[in-house]
Amino acid sequence: MKRIGMLTSGGDCQALNAAMRGVVKTLANSKENVEIYGFLDGYRGLIYSNFRMLTGKDFSGILTKGGTILGTSRTPFKTIKDPDENGLDKVEAMKQNYYKLQLDCLVILGGNGTHKTANLLREEGLNVVTLPKTIDNDLWGTDMTFGFQSAVDIATDAIDCIHTTAASHGRVFIVEVMGHKVGWLTLNAGMAGGADIILIPEIPYDIDKVVDKIEERDKDGCRFTIIAVAEGAISKADAKLSKKEYKEKMKKYPYPSVSYEVAAAIQEKTGREVRVTVPGHTQRGGSPCPYDRVFASRLGSEAGKLILEGQYGFMVGYKNREIVRVPLEDVAGKLKTIAPDASIVQEAKLLGISFGD
Repeated sequence: MKRIGMLTSGGDCQALNAAMRGVVKTLANSKENVEIYGFLDGYRGLIYSNFRMLTGKDFSGILTKGGTILGTSRTPFKTIKDPDENGLDKVEAMKQNYYKLQLDCLVILGGNGTHKTANLLREEGLNVVTLPKTIDNDLWGTDMTFGFQSAVDIATDAIDCIHTTAASHGRVFIVEVMGHKVGWLTLNAGMAGGADIILIPEIPYDIDKVVDKIEERDKDGCRFTIIAVAEGAISKADAKLSKKEYKEKMKKYPYPSVSYEVAAAIQEKTGREVRVTVPGHTQRGGSPCPYDRVFASRLGSEAGKLILEGQYGFMVGYKNREIVRVPLEDVAGKLKTIAPDASIVQEAKLLGISFGD
């Protein structure tokens, strides 16, 4: 008999359910007797022993379902060692609940913060296997995370829809794309959607260069410009500030987000009408695309295989088109960013896309 705990932590995304289904179906098809304990609302469920027993029926029909059947929450790693409001030691509570249920392994699905805590639990002696979930695609040790391609599809669709109204009115349109501190989602959606300018965190922008691109298009007879802006995009001037200086500036920040700052600057410098569209959390919602359904199922299958082999302390990743096992200690605390001179950036520039640099 194997007793497996399972939880999803951090922001939701498409294919969480597909990944969990992959794990469970693999274990079930091995003919091994298995009990699945689903912890509700992420690490919070493991801390406070809030769980329910899951059966095969719970994983039937969820391949195409977005979100997570277990619920999720954010439990910041930076406070995980701090006692809760009642003085409870959260790390010790997770360990005790793991041992109380006599679990053989914890399957944890999540992004960067989730993996830091997962690695901490590994260091504390628990058996852990993780799966890389995030629309940001910023997890170290894997070329791809599930949820990313579905989010690219949604963000691309938003840019596609903007094209017709931008062309009709001859306006500059900004589409703000999610992605936290990295630009993978914005870069891919921007290229797929035919954006003229793409602003990402890894390449600080000069607003005058952005304006130059808009005016260049005007001279070429293009009535409109589409700008894909990552939520974490930053200007060259702000990038030169110290963390303290930047934090002080943001306290007095007059805009809802960076896209509105870019829009205001363009309007001031060109007199052009600028509109901002923010697809927001729609990028994390809805059904997973076919690619993510297959990809998450493959990752889940490999996680099930790891459990059957008794191989713990790994994240199941994807490298060079192959499913791989990555030691958790190699993943935790590292961010996968876009190199400014990466081939995809250079190819985008050859296509005439400006990065404002």
